[in-house]
Amino acid sequence: MKKYKKVLLVLAGLLLLVIIGIAIFVNSLKPDYGGEKSLPGISNEVTTYFDTYGIPHIYADNEPDAMRALGYVHAQDRLWQMELLRRVAKGRLSEVFGEDMIKTDKFFLTMGIDDHTKSTVSNLDKQSETIVLAQAYLDGINEFIKNGPTPVEFYLTGLEKEPFTIEDVYNAVGYMAFSFAMAHKTDPLLTSMRNKLGEEYMEDLAINSDTSTVWIKNYKGFKTDTLGTNITASVTSALDKLPIPQFEGSNSWVIAPQKTKNGKVIFANDPHIGFAQPSVWYEAHVSTPRYEKYGYHLAGVPFPLLGHDRKLAYGLTMFENDDIDFYYEESNPSDSTKYKTAEGWKDYEFVNKTIKVKDGEDVAFTYKKTHHGPVLNNIADQISGERPIAMSWIYTKPKNMVMHALYGISHAANMKEFKSALPNIHAPGLNVMYGDAEGNVAWWATAKLYQMPDSVSTKFVLDGASGEEEPLRYLDFSENPMAENPPWNYVYSANNQPDSIAGMLYPGYYLPENRAKRIVQLLDAKDDWDKESISEMILDVTSPVNTEVVSELIKLFDVTHLDSEQLVLLDSLKNWNGKYSLNTTSPVIYHRTLYYMVKNTMEDELGPEMFKQFLSTHLFKRQIAWGSSMQSGEWWDNVNTPDVVETRQDIVMKSFADAWNSLVKDFGEDSSQWTWDRVHTLEHQHPFGQVESLRKYFNVGPFPVEGTREVINNLSFPYDDTGFYKVSSGPSTRRIIDFSDVENSISILPTGQSGNPLSEHYEDQAEMYVNGKFRKMMMNKKEIEETAASILIFR
Repeated sequence: MKKYKKVLLVLAGLLLLVIIGIAIFVNSLKPDYGGEKSLPGISNEVTTYFDTYGIPHIYADNEPDAMRALGYVHAQDRLWQMELLRRVAKGRLSEVFGEDMIKTDKFFLTMGIDDHTKSTVSNLDKQSETIVLAQAYLDGINEFIKNGPTPVEFYLTGLEKEPFTIEDVYNAVGYMAFSFAMAHKTDPLLTSMRNKLGEEYMEDLAINSDTSTVWIKNYKGFKTDTLGTNITASVTSALDKLPIPQFEGSNSWVIAPQKTKNGKVIFANDPHIGFAQPSVWYEAHVSTPRYEKYGYHLAGVPFPLLGHDRKLAYGLTMFENDDIDFYYEESNPSDSTKYKTAEGWKDYEFVNKTIKVKDGEDVAFTYKKTHHGPVLNNIADQISGERPIAMSWIYTKPKNMVMHALYGISHAANMKEFKSALPNIHAPGLNVMYGDAEGNVAWWATAKLYQMPDSVSTKFVLDGASGEEEPLRYLDFSENPMAENPPWNYVYSANNQPDSIAGMLYPGYYLPENRAKRIVQLLDAKDDWDKESISEMILDVTSPVNTEVVSELIKLFDVTHLDSEQLVLLDSLKNWNGKYSLNTTSPVIYHRTLYYMVKNTMEDELGPEMFKQFLSTHLFKRQIAWGSSMQSGEWWDNVNTPDVVETRQDIVMKSFADAWNSLVKDFGEDSSQWTWDRVHTLEHQHPFGQVESLRKYFNVGPFPVEGTREVINNLSFPYDDTGFYKVSSGPSTRRIIDFSDVENSISILPTGQSGNPLSEHYEDQAEMYVNGKFRKMMMNKKEIEETAASILIFR
């Protein structure tokens, strides 16, 4: 018996040692927010204060030293995110995730981002301030890779850490540029729809600008076929597999002193990006004797894309301009290596690439290029013999100066210096929002815009052989949409249509007027804005457009076909104020009915696959209000019932019945239980969270959440047959900078500052975010020192 007890004690002791060993190992993988570290290359000591949310406040004697420290602390919280982001353009995701990512890698290699990066980097002035500071940042990342703890994801994938280079920075920005583009989802699809259905169907789609919607006004008053469906499906499939967030849309408004309570500019911005864990932005406050910025950084990018200091603030929304065009090419019937141009036959360029695949054989492939760009046929798994389609993308054409632009806007001291950096942004198309302590407010659409012949619609695949559908000229930046200190005393952007420029409405994939209409409605009605009222506005979940759609459709209801409970709910819907609160039922019945209405209207003509692709476009969002107001048209009739011609009223009544039946099936017959919190949820997904056993360790949520598609608090979701609205994108941060009290400006992140699942800052803002809370963006050094949770000193 004693021997048995001794054996048990020995086993217990060994188990305890194993547990302690595991605990020590796991603890060693956490970010280190305190103590002292050696950081080669710095000239003087750098002190980093971490506040209670893990945000670093870096104080250095010079900017290169500060950038080395920034690179180190950014890497220790976000190295895994940096690793994934730099792999996209290089086609190296299959090395991590295996054969499931081959199509995605093939697609991005074909886009030419990495090839364009190599060309750009080979011509860089390595001594320029932009590149010197970028390299210092990379040196900090690489020091962490060399001597810091390895994030747990590297152990789980067996991936070896590799040093970062300047190419990785440019590739990260290139991915951002492509993520903003919408033409790859839309142009081939629209061409297929037109080829299949004819022009009469196209006339009832919200393809072009609508003169009745809210446009962003300009003001310069400077004070100081199946082929298309397959391409769209292939692109959508490739992007859906990406383990990092995609850029979607955004809100921003900047209010001039004349409309604020304290007589100073107030700046608000909430860029809309796909939700993922970690979330996209890394916050950092950098301070040196000659430079200070509180900024939001993309993984692996040294200069903040959003930022502010005591002099000025800036932020971004998507311009939504059309910067991708598709061209039908014509191969020589007697020599398939040549294609037709206006100057005669030219040789296709054949590009060879190889993808390394985890636990699999390397995949070699070849694609063709024309003077327009890559031919997507074999990339999109096309049927052989189909007419080639090439993609022309502005990002890979002009000289790439985007990094210099980011340096310029983050180092500008005033509006003039800030504006001078903007022409260097050729792609992606951005609305750059600006406000400063001097009282200036402005927005500029930044992109290399070009003019097409009057008769050409870039929303369809163009003729590449004739030379008659090519750009006529590039516009000068001064011709871009912009507003500087307008007399209505605010500027805003909600990805909606800008007013005409250079004598034309610039083509794009602008979002519907919903958010713009609400923003203008609120801003026009008030002249005493302050930080508190702006923080309420940025959380607004009311849609004036959705109530208009309800009012339009409800006239069509034949109440004699409804029972008493349906009449009660219909009456509630009629009186709905358009607000998306968690305990309301009107949003649920509205969206279920709306989905079935679109499905019952369009799927019979398009077919299931084309209909699914249509739902993924911005065009679908524009079509909702437009289409619901069409009293007649080809779309309303169901082509599968040749003996009956359906009307709008028939479709609306059927859709309401379909929605009702689906809700009874999902939640029972008590309609009081059909509340928004049961269908509208947010879960921040880590790539490893797709494995059910790892989900609770890596994912954050799910949470019931207010908001919906195209309200100011734009918590958007895809439509499908489930009738459950899993939020896919929304505010990637909410920032409010009040120049009457800059040091108490506020913001929030969707989950937390750290991307390391073992950090206490992995999800410490998640519940605050869904509850509409904010925290301070600290800039007062004394307060930072007194309240710091920890101090990390680099020597």
